[in-house]
Amino acid sequence: MTEVLTQGAAGLLLALFAVGLAWRLELQLSRELAIAAARAVVQLTAVGAVIVVVFEVPALAVAFVAVMLTTAAFTAGRRIKALPNGRWFALAAIGIPALIATGFLLAFGAFDLTPRAAVPTAGILIGGAMAATSLTGRRLVEELDSAHAEIEARLCLGDSAREALQPSVRRAVATGLTPAIDQTRSVGLVTLPGTFVGLLLGGAPPAEAASTQLVILLALLAVELAAATLLTEFVRRAAVAPGERVRRF
Repeated sequence: MTEVLTQGAAGLLLALFAVGLAWRLELQLSRELAIAAARAVVQLTAVGAVIVVVFEVPALAVAFVAVMLTTAAFTAGRRIKALPNGRWFALAAIGIPALIATGFLLAFGAFDLTPRAAVPTAGILIGGAMAATSLTGRRLVEELDSAHAEIEARLCLGDSAREALQPSVRRAVATGLTPAIDQTRSVGLVTLPGTFVGLLLGGAPPAEAASTQLVILLALLAVELAAATLLTEFVRRAAVAPGERVRRF
């Protein structure tokens, strides 16, 4: 119990430092950082209280994953709220690749077919898909405005609306995938990801921790690329208007 309190106090002090620094630099992020930290405390405390039951009851595990997916879609959809049906697009872009990849890893035997393995795996992949969806969607919606002249020029030169949007789509996907690519490229040299560290702290052999983390990182690359690609397709369909015109949002 003492260790838990010590860790919690250390985390809160660092969160307070972040809030104070944002306020001092007038970044207008202090409130958002404070809310994020407070939500993390409440949510992880609640999860810690119920996760044992969730791991033991498959039906509760399914419900728990559904809650994670819904929350991820709401969060990512808020980043692209200018887009009509943005939250539904985010739900599909996050859920389809994350759940398919989770099912594949469990069916392939990479992890045990149990709630104890399935829930954390799904959570990590949903989180990665959420990040890629948020970054890609926000960048693409911005591109529809900032690159409008470029898009119109391509349309005037005879490109179809889909072809005219392709450079913006490529830039948006590149933005969405940059964190995942950088993390995978630098793993072990710059960063020690959470799964690896958590397994080591739990007493797992380093080789087992490394192999588990490798599977997760490679799965994240595939899931995040699929999520970003799906979202750009949804946005592209929403942006293309009759007569080969491109809408702004």
